[in-house]
Amino acid sequence: MEKFTRKEGLVAPLDRANVDTDAIIPKQFLKSIKRTGFGPNLFDEWRYLDRGEPDMDNSKRPLNPDFVLNQGRYRGATVLVSRENFGCGSSREHAPWALQQYGFQAVIAPTFADIFYNNSLKNGLLLIKFDPKIVDQLLRETQATEGYRLAVDLEQQTVTTPNGESFAFEIDPFRKDCMLNGFDDIGLTLAHAEEIKTFEAKHREQQPWLFA
Repeated sequence: MEKFTRKEGLVAPLDRANVDTDAIIPKQFLKSIKRTGFGPNLFDEWRYLDRGEPDMDNSKRPLNPDFVLNQGRYRGATVLVSRENFGCGSSREHAPWALQQYGFQAVIAPTFADIFYNNSLKNGLLLIKFDPKIVDQLLRETQATEGYRLAVDLEQQTVTTPNGESFAFEIDPFRKDCMLNGFDDIGLTLAHAEEIKTFEAKHREQQPWLFA
């Protein structure tokens, strides 16, 4: 996966609590066995005025003008700020895929559902937990200031606003290291490829009857 060190991006405010994974990527889109193509259907039931189905031409579907991501000032946003319990509901890994494939690199909220949180970090989507008062502030500033951007520094574990105010966040050291180096679970294993080869060779030498 892509390394995450320091990224600065436009912010979109999703001022809702308990955003569940079926809202993030509705169940009808889970039929695909691919890990790509979910971005156009992120928040599908909120973004469009009709019901979405797999293989529809999304460019021809009617947009909901009241939904935040359809407003011109937020197009191209890479940081999403939302309310508590983001990612609740089913454990579908498609949810972080859809957020990433739309273009989001980080999501900020007071709390996240546990399974969604772990799925996201494993896929390189940074989730940042802040006190509700900080989230309130970020939502207010984003809504009040067109072009509002945040700088997210994973190495320093800080989020910095346009006026220079900085907020620190916590993250598991192991997951931080994986994201800084671009290691998903497979990449983490491959990083020890030589040790694995050495172990297998020794194992074959000591117990050759297992390989006969």
